[in-house]
Amino acid sequence: MAVESTMVPLGTSMPEFALTDVNGHQVESTDLAGRPALVMFLCNHCPYVRHVETRLGEVLHEFADLPAVGICSNDAVAYRDDAPERLAEQARRADWRFRYLVDTTQEVGRSIGAACTPDFFLYDAHGRLAYRGAFDASTPGNLVPVTGDLLTAAIRHVLAHEPVPEPHRPSMGCSIKWRA
Repeated sequence: MAVESTMVPLGTSMPEFALTDVNGHQVESTDLAGRPALVMFLCNHCPYVRHVETRLGEVLHEFADLPAVGICSNDAVAYRDDAPERLAEQARRADWRFRYLVDTTQEVGRSIGAACTPDFFLYDAHGRLAYRGAFDASTPGNLVPVTGDLLTAAIRHVLAHEPVPEPHRPSMGCSIKWRA
């Protein structure tokens, strides 16, 4: 069943974190500090993520200087398609060049306020949340083209040091698979 993002309040600070990527390298929130950055909650098994994954890679290629990380907070024991090796396959398939991190404790997903996959959190250069919401208006089966226009517009505003006009459309996708 699809759920919407929680729409964390704008201006919320990016929480500190240190996670390992699918290749075993550590990435810290401080690596993203001092400039706009995009934090995305993604996974391999969700049809909503698979629906946008190729276009997401293309959009982020356009903004190659924007620090971006994908994070999978799902319980990979219960959802084997979200194990690190499968996430690495997804990144290759979708031509993702951003670091794909594994949140095994699920603490980062909870601290940021992630609710679904995909869920997008765009921070300004001061580490304050400037956009949280949808990639675009497309979902699997609604016949709306996958464009990435909402996230692209938000990135352009943040890079220009401008506020992202509201309202922000909530992201929709599979709920994050929290451990009990």
